[in-house]
Amino acid sequence: MITKNQIKLIRSLRIKKNRIKHNFFLAEGEKIVDELLNSEMILVNLFSTSEKYNKLEKFIHLKNPELKQISNLKSPNKVLAIFEIPKPKEIDYNSTIIAFEEINDPGNLGTIIRICDWFGIKDIICSKKSVDCYNPKVIQASMGSTSRVNISYLCLEKIISKNQNRVVAADLNGESISEFRFDPNQIIFFGSESNGFSKEISSKIKRKITIPRYNQNIDSLNLANSVAIILSEIKHKLTEK
Repeated sequence: MITKNQIKLIRSLRIKKNRIKHNFFLAEGEKIVDELLNSEMILVNLFSTSEKYNKLEKFIHLKNPELKQISNLKSPNKVLAIFEIPKPKEIDYNSTIIAFEEINDPGNLGTIIRICDWFGIKDIICSKKSVDCYNPKVIQASMGSTSRVNISYLCLEKIISKNQNRVVAADLNGESISEFRFDPNQIIFFGSESNGFSKEISSKIKRKITIPRYNQNIDSLNLANSVAIILSEIKHKLTEK
């Protein structure tokens, strides 16, 4: 049976300051929770209407109305779990890294984490004002990939100044990705969904790339789609070498 304090804790973890305070985050749905259970993530509690988790020491069985009471989803999917937020890992600057200036949409970030996992990208760097990667909507969209992709929140200006020769910006006025030479250790920067890059960041990045556009009536692509296309091109060219 779930307690009032557990319900209060679960509801509080929808807010970033409480996730920071407790160092916990929420995950929902069998596929996501199962992926996290099979990773290095540390389980705090697991609440489920399914008996498949009853061998877990921290399992608490719920009825459907109880799960609905704590779920963030319109249609709860059998299980909700609390995990510890892991300590950030060191960034591997010898591999391809994706960086974002003020990515704000949690669904976009979650989808991008999943895309990066698909293409074998181990590190994502976000500006400090970006959406929290442990936001429940990010976790939901990432489908468990958060356990395999390291997300760091850093000062982008410092990253650029220390890695100037490896920094590339995705920009509408850049060189076509079909012509650009990609190297294995580049940092590819993307601007925010609505405003692109700030003047400060844009002025500091000299090399810029763009996805060829074949219909001039369209002025932009969804951020996650842009990341997927560019990563596909990077992996294709690096595999050819």
